[in-house]
Amino acid sequence: MNKQDYIPTVISWAEAHGFEEIKANLPDDDDFETPISYERQNDEEAFVPDVTGKVFSEKSYFEVILKTDKTRRLVSKLKLISVLAGRRGGKLYMMAPKGHYQFAKSLISENHLGAELIKLN
Repeated sequence: MNKQDYIPTVISWAEAHGFEEIKANLPDDDDFETPISYERQNDEEAFVPDVTGKVFSEKSYFEVILKTDKTRRLVSKLKLISVLAGRRGGKLYMMAPKGHYQFAKSLISENHLGAELIKLN
């Protein structure tokens, strides 16, 4: 399965936990607006969060984490989104499907990411 297959599950989780104004990076789905793309200033690489949502005025970000050998770009994206979430009073939620949880957990500990890890079923 690819990342896009898990986004509806993340949306359901966010809705069940009281998040509103949900935006999702699902290009073929007209039900959700696509989140804003963010660029790093040093190399102008753009990142689009998988899902965003608000509780009160606090904006949180949700990222589906799948095992990969290319961790450098993933960690860059997660660090950027973690900083954005902190500035907006929200959190970064790393959503790990079955079989990817330990990989996500090691990303958090090795890279000192300020994120909450959630298991997806």
